Amino acid sequence: MKKIQAFFREMVAELRKVIWPSPEKVAENTRLVVISTVVFALFFGVVDFVLVLGINLVF
Repeated sequence: MKKIQAFFREMVAELRKVIWPSPEKVAENTRLVVISTVVFALFFGVVDFVLVLGINLVF
């Protein structure tokens, strides 16, 4: 039981050391991830479409 208590005490101590990002930084990073995901999805969608067209022309 003492090991469990020590674990949680140490866990809380470590979490107090964490430098949490501001809500503005979280929102900025979220926007960046969403935008980059959409851009990559569009890019790979176009590449896939072009490759399918090329394969259909060959066969």
